[in-house]
Amino acid sequence: MKKLFYLFLITLVGGNSFAQGTSQPKIVRDANTAFESGKYHEAIQKLKAAYDKIGTKGSLKEKGKVRFNLAESYRHISRYEEANENYDVCIELKYFDVNPDVYFLKGEMLRMMGDYGKAQKSYAEYKKIAKDSRVHELEIALKACEEYKFYDMIEPEVNYQVKCETKINRKEFDMSPTYADKKGYKVAFSSSREESFGSGRDPITGEKYMDIFIAEFDKNGDPTGVVLLDEDGIVNTSANEGSVCFDKKFKSMFFTRCPSKERMKLGCDIWLVDIEEDEFKNPRKMNLKKDATTSVGHPCLSLDGKMLIFASDMAESGGDKSFGGRDLWYVTFDKKTKNWDSIPKNMGPTINTSGNELFPSIGSKGKLFFASDGHIGIGGLDIFYANPLTDEVNQWREPKNMGYPINSPSNDYAITDRGINGYFTSERRLTSGQHAPDIWSYSVPPNLFDLKVIVHEFGSPKDRIENAVVTVVGSDETTWSGPTDAKGATIKWDVKNGRTRYIMADTEYAINATKEGYMINKESAKISTVGLGESQSFIVEIELVHIEEELKTPEVRYPLNQWTFINDETCMSRDSLLFLSDLLSSHPYITIDLFSHTDSRSSAKYNQVLSENRAKAVYKFLVEEKGIDPRRIRPIGMGEAEPATWIDENGEEIVLTEKYINKFRSSDKVKFEKLHQINRRTTARITSQEFDAKTAPPANEEWMEFKPLR
Repeated sequence: MKKLFYLFLITLVGGNSFAQGTSQPKIVRDANTAFESGKYHEAIQKLKAAYDKIGTKGSLKEKGKVRFNLAESYRHISRYEEANENYDVCIELKYFDVNPDVYFLKGEMLRMMGDYGKAQKSYAEYKKIAKDSRVHELEIALKACEEYKFYDMIEPEVNYQVKCETKINRKEFDMSPTYADKKGYKVAFSSSREESFGSGRDPITGEKYMDIFIAEFDKNGDPTGVVLLDEDGIVNTSANEGSVCFDKKFKSMFFTRCPSKERMKLGCDIWLVDIEEDEFKNPRKMNLKKDATTSVGHPCLSLDGKMLIFASDMAESGGDKSFGGRDLWYVTFDKKTKNWDSIPKNMGPTINTSGNELFPSIGSKGKLFFASDGHIGIGGLDIFYANPLTDEVNQWREPKNMGYPINSPSNDYAITDRGINGYFTSERRLTSGQHAPDIWSYSVPPNLFDLKVIVHEFGSPKDRIENAVVTVVGSDETTWSGPTDAKGATIKWDVKNGRTRYIMADTEYAINATKEGYMINKESAKISTVGLGESQSFIVEIELVHIEEELKTPEVRYPLNQWTFINDETCMSRDSLLFLSDLLSSHPYITIDLFSHTDSRSSAKYNQVLSENRAKAVYKFLVEEKGIDPRRIRPIGMGEAEPATWIDENGEEIVLTEKYINKFRSSDKVKFEKLHQINRRTTARITSQEFDAKTAPPANEEWMEFKPLR
């Protein structure tokens, strides 16, 4: 989704020309021109006046166009509620007949407001009308709605604690924090507050043009003051400045500057300035783009200082093409020439998408952080991270969403990371006001761990087990237990009464679950905090096997007079066999009996041999293909002696005797064959939980040989 990227110091002021009809009133033409020029703050008032001017005289199409531009203006400046209200008016005016995007964009606003259910409905309406349009964007949006509809209940990988820095933030825009010294006592950020250097106002936001400020903190992390980074006009000027980064010695600073010349379509640039004794010297613009209208910004340096990563709307460079929207690009430093490469390279499809990737930063451990609306996220821009894959340049693992509470349905971006703490920008609404960017801090309490255990039926994760007793035993001799709830989960074991902790550092834990009617697991699940330098949330799943006379598995069935397995729409025999192999593999101390049955056709003697062969077929599969110890399985032929039971069309339980099945011999041949097939089956039963490989007797070799049928 297109966002207010000028606010993010990357976009151009301007847009595609809008063909104005001469019949339109001047107030309407001026309003639409302001919108098409990207002057959204200015356009809002003009569009409101234009809509009132049209009144009842204008056509639905004309009124819808003005109202759509008004909605879009609000969307571009992150005023989601007002945008949504105006999209609703567009729908009432049936403007979707002209532009189906009204439904898609309304869905985007609803998602940014955290109303995922209504967003899905709006996307569905769009799909009905637009059909093959925005296919990829729609796919991402729907996946995001489904995956993150309960975003605040999803367990994060790290136990982040976030806080809005109210002592730093103003009602104006404050964003893009970056550490500005080695000890972390200074943070540089961009702000449109009244103390900024210039006097001009951004026609997009109505805010003053941004400058770079410094917030200073004491040893406790409390802010002590905010000052302009530079008052000499070297870094801060009448243009927009922001999104800075420093080299590791804090001797150089890269920053973004966006010109503010009226009526000129000039893109943003990255500038470099030297720092000598707290003074800025030798500012120079980096040569990173082919033309003046392209934007580059949001610089960040790799830890070794050899790679400069940035965001740009450039379409291509040196043979690399953009993936769409804004991408992350990079250049490398040439030690021989002591210059930066002037031909940027695209960071590739692992990082970039058809959406927008912005605000890169490198964390304390070499992680790449960035904001994206093209990867699946909670809403708007989300912050993602990618770990280095190798030591080579631009090799990254698959990006991961940082999750809630770092991310929210609103825009979240521009993170600076020091491992256990850092700062980021968020537009989430507090108690009042608009979704304006503010600076937030986050911290990770050192060496804090928690545990949740989920208990479910073996082979069926969705079938949760309530009131199972979960017991945890630590290597430090601590022990505790608790029941599972209706969702099969324990409470999150974190802090005990008295503020002591359940899960301690440098400790190993064994976890098990028990419940009457279920087999006891002899091997416990294990977690360990030994050597972990970061906080972590543990989620452990435990499978319990329900002990019954017969295992509740899908049945293994066979064709007439054969011992091969049926695998079709009627019966997936191999699913049963995989279930059994998984059960035996995960519980190496149990033994089972295999019971094979035939239908009643042929003689009892013939059926007995046939049933033995069918049991042996399963036995051979588990032993030869799945590697199960043959001593743990006993194949038993039951012949035709024990017919299966069947629930008929009336819900009545029927024993499938030969007499009953023969009722359908002439009247319903399909049913006749189906019922006989149900009798041709193999089931299993647990016989022991005490198998010992050292003392178990050898298996019967005859079980590997099929007998001839006579």
